[in-house]
Amino acid sequence: MRMNVSAEPGGVGLRPLSARSVVLSLLLGVHPPELPVKDLVRLVEPFGVGGSTLRAALSRMVAAGDLRRTDAVYRLSDRLLARQRRQDDALHPRTRAWRGDWEMVVITATGRGAAERAELRARLTALRLAELREGVWLRPASLGRSLPGDLARVALSYTARPDGSPQDLVARLWPLDTWAATARSLLTRAADARHPADRLTAFAAVVRHLLTDPVLPPELLPADWPGETLRTAYAGYRRELTASMGRLE
Repeated sequence: MRMNVSAEPGGVGLRPLSARSVVLSLLLGVHPPELPVKDLVRLVEPFGVGGSTLRAALSRMVAAGDLRRTDAVYRLSDRLLARQRRQDDALHPRTRAWRGDWEMVVITATGRGAAERAELRARLTALRLAELREGVWLRPASLGRSLPGDLARVALSYTARPDGSPQDLVARLWPLDTWAATARSLLTRAADARHPADRLTAFAAVVRHLLTDPVLPPELLPADWPGETLRTAYAGYRRELTASMGRLE
């Protein structure tokens, strides 16, 4: 299973953000993830989103289940709260010392439809597992988390210690050179961006890329791995956004 990165080494795939994306980027970056509409109006203006466009976007987002509204305050829905937790974990991944063991998940369920299979693949990828062959998922046992208990309905999980070089196995599972090249391109784009909309666009891409970081043990990573540098850059930008929201009070 390959990570969702650009096919071109160093390609970053930046795209202009819609009003919906601007609102979500702001709410996903604050705790608690809620803002009054009067603050949202002022916050989105530097990103080229006018008041009427914002209100139309907010109405569509409430109807779609992205947001909940109480009086004049908008907050993330439960589904997007889960996304915020994944985003926070990408910024501060929980790890533990690696002793050489690997997590292995073998899919045992059969007869599932395409949508169910796609959902399971997305869940396993979000758990930072990678697919060695169809139905067999692996990663070094270096994350400070347990696998969800409900996976037992569709899969068996094991602790394994494969024969051979762990570095060679990592190279089969993840395109690390491509990930690192894209990360460095994103760092350059973010550093060069001057307009608020350009900066938000660049850092939205940074977040998406961090979600695909396998968070491997240091001894299995190439030299000069840019994962921590990318996390530090995004953390700094999030502090900037939080400070700008504080100035509205």
